[in-house]
Amino acid sequence: MSGQGHGTVLVTGVGRRRSIGAGLALGLAEDGWDLVLNCWKPYDDRLGYERGEHDADDVAAQCRRLGSRVEVMPADLATVGTAADLVATASGLGALHGLVMSHCESVDGSILDTTLDSWERHFAVNARAVWLLIKAFAECLPASPTTEVRGRIVALTSDHAAHNLPYGASKGALDRVVMAAAIELASRGIRANVINPGPIDTGWMTPAIRQACVSSTPAGRLGTPTDISDLVRFLMSDAGGWINGQVLYSNGGFTTSS
Repeated sequence: MSGQGHGTVLVTGVGRRRSIGAGLALGLAEDGWDLVLNCWKPYDDRLGYERGEHDADDVAAQCRRLGSRVEVMPADLATVGTAADLVATASGLGALHGLVMSHCESVDGSILDTTLDSWERHFAVNARAVWLLIKAFAECLPASPTTEVRGRIVALTSDHAAHNLPYGASKGALDRVVMAAAIELASRGIRANVINPGPIDTGWMTPAIRQACVSSTPAGRLGTPTDISDLVRFLMSDAGGWINGQVLYSNGGFTTSS
């Protein structure tokens, strides 16, 4: 897909090298896009997953070696003004044509033990920030009606719910926000889609979870960040411009397993 890029893409959730966000950044860099990469170290510290001291900067450096201009912008998406600041930074790097949201707040919690603070932070990061990012992105594009594709939005979702309640509920809200954008912003030339990647081990799986997920996937393996990057690259390309308002499953058949 080399050579597809012709502007800037804002990618959130690129705090760790072993992450879907890092895979997305590298794939988009291969296609010639300039990038603004958002990360938030305090969240990665809380998770305690595998990471290096300078992962976001290391990913950015690798993208630069592929020819992209890259800025890393650490910022907490639970803060209301962060979305507008990120979009302004991305617009300043060059014509902003894409918004790829792979960030999340994900802390296990059930109906009986989820705290109010946890619930509100999940919705602030996973739903409200998505709305505010989309709003800021749309506002930096021309409002005049067009049938041409001026901007592309992709967000990552999940089917998790039981024992991961605030995460799953807020991801459900994310889906609806993006579907609304696909309809409301289509006349501005925006295409908006959601990807459900299924189980991808970015450091959170125990051996038992890993084996259970492999056994439940007809394709016989776990997904990888590259699998998701390939689909995002297609949606960001001219060939993907007719796809709009979809929740796309890229999961090796995981949800079809019996």
